[in-house]
Amino acid sequence: MNETPEPTTRSIELIRTATGHYTARNPAGAEIAFGRGEGLLSPVELLLAAIAGCSSVDVDTATSRSAEPSRFRVQATGQKIVEENGANRLEDLHLSFHLAFPDDAAGRKAAGMVERLAALSHDKYCTVSRTVEHGTAVSHDVSVDVGDAADDAR
Repeated sequence: MNETPEPTTRSIELIRTATGHYTARNPAGAEIAFGRGEGLLSPVELLLAAIAGCSSVDVDTATSRSAEPSRFRVQATGQKIVEENGANRLEDLHLSFHLAFPDDAAGRKAAGMVERLAALSHDKYCTVSRTVEHGTAVSHDVSVDVGDAADDAR
């Protein structure tokens, strides 16, 4: 019998730092600033980075056991479309892996693993791309304060 393990919660907290500028912080305290403006990744670019990053971790973890890459670059692309009802989304999401390894036995071993690892990441291990492909619903709730309580929401 193939039992599905219990889900484990992942979370971040987003804080507005200025108009159009935000910081996301995980429970361990790691942060990333993003938003609209010079020097900031947009939320859509963060989504592309998350997809590329998830698969990159999978590929890098396995290949670097054999050899350190001399080049590890992954490009994530997608086409923004506006649907008839005015809703925005991306389609044609694509990852392009550009890796290089030393020309020795360990480097050739690592290079020979990349195609299979990228496919395994896509098909099984990358939570981010699998969630996007699955089309998981996003819910929300709202709490708004006015007056003195709003002063605490810096």
